[in-house]
Amino acid sequence: MEIPLKAKSKNPLFWILALMTSGFLVVGLMTYKLLETPSSEVMLEKLTVPAQRETLAVEIEASGTVEPIQSVNISPKNPGRLVRLLVDQGMPVKKGQPLAVMENLETQAQVYQAQANFKEALANLKEAQVRIPGEIERSRIRFVKSQASLKQAQARIPRGIDQEQAKLREADARFRLAEARVKRNAALLQEGAISQDTFDAALNDYRTAQANVFEALQRFEQSKNTSLPEVTQLQAAVAESQVEYEQRKRTAEAEIAQLKASAEAAQGEFERLKIQLRDTVITAPFDGVITQKFATEGAFVTPTTSASSTASATSASILALASGLEVIAKVPEVDIGQLQRGQPVRIVADAYPDRVFQGQVIKIAPEAVVDQNVTSFEVTVALLPGQKGLLSRMNVDVDFVGKQLSNALVVPTVAVVTQEGETGVMVPDENDNNQPKFKPVTIGLVLNDKTQILSGLNPGEKVFIDLPEDKNQQQDES
Repeated sequence: MEIPLKAKSKNPLFWILALMTSGFLVVGLMTYKLLETPSSEVMLEKLTVPAQRETLAVEIEASGTVEPIQSVNISPKNPGRLVRLLVDQGMPVKKGQPLAVMENLETQAQVYQAQANFKEALANLKEAQVRIPGEIERSRIRFVKSQASLKQAQARIPRGIDQEQAKLREADARFRLAEARVKRNAALLQEGAISQDTFDAALNDYRTAQANVFEALQRFEQSKNTSLPEVTQLQAAVAESQVEYEQRKRTAEAEIAQLKASAEAAQGEFERLKIQLRDTVITAPFDGVITQKFATEGAFVTPTTSASSTASATSASILALASGLEVIAKVPEVDIGQLQRGQPVRIVADAYPDRVFQGQVIKIAPEAVVDQNVTSFEVTVALLPGQKGLLSRMNVDVDFVGKQLSNALVVPTVAVVTQEGETGVMVPDENDNNQPKFKPVTIGLVLNDKTQILSGLNPGEKVFIDLPEDKNQQQDES
């Protein structure tokens, strides 16, 4: 029996059966399609990504700290009491500007005494430089005069002896003449040729001539006996004056040298104490800003940490002075080869998260620093002019901006594996139902989650970013 169409439309059971039949057909169709699509392909799409060519912006991130370019803890050169503090924390200062004054009354007194000693030594030197040449000149004059007296005596004495000797010869000749006349007159007297008076006159002349010879002989002997000692005495006087002259010249040089040494020693002591007094006024070694104040007026300060460059200070320091700012960043060892001097840098401070400061690399440390088994290199970044707002010891994030790499073949960094010491990627093996297969590659830059492939892989070639469960189980078991 056939049910009328109108009756069918009014029966709800018919529509329920129709809907259930349609549902079964849809489920069957979807099941058929799923069965027709291999499950391995679904998993392959899920576990792999293709190698792609991209333009990479080479940036290396690191953390760093803002540090002063120059930093020093200032202390006195000598221990003492701080009497005046001329600056305060945060104050800018210039090189050579007085910062503090140490107690110096005793040093001032020592400087005055040393200055007086130096003046006295200098006056003694000048007096000797005037007096000693005069003494030398007087000794020279005495020497010259004694030489002249000797020469005069040596010229005069022979002439006097010669004169006395001539007089003796003349008296002797007269004596001989008178003697001959007496003898002739004696004969004549016996013959009666002359009178007794004439004979007596001749005899008288003879006796007078004899007396004159004796007197002339005495003068001649006296002249010889007195002349030789005078010459000897004058010669001794010449030798004595010469020795005195030469000795005064030698002692003069030694005396002047000694007085000069005394003056120089006094001057050295004077200068030393002046420096010591000047050191009681502590000045800035360079332009900068006072970052810390460690001592107050009246405190006793020692030079224990003078010129210390450490951040902390002891009670021996008076002030901390810093000049300029730079950033010290710690870059991992794997990234250091991508940095070079002059490379631009972007800096973001924790205190200013919305501000970007600009800098450039000026120094890369030649030696690594190992901290908690992490090897890194300290890279110094100079701030470009006009970068204001950063303060010393601030923490910053640093981005080193490198050159862009266009058309670089990249894969996710997680896809790079190492097998038996060789670097490569896992690719589907078409001969083994797309199972992972190790393929060696040469990698380039590693930028965060992307790694550059230099060789060994083609664009579009798929690489595993995760292994199938059975493969993971096999690796775990192995």
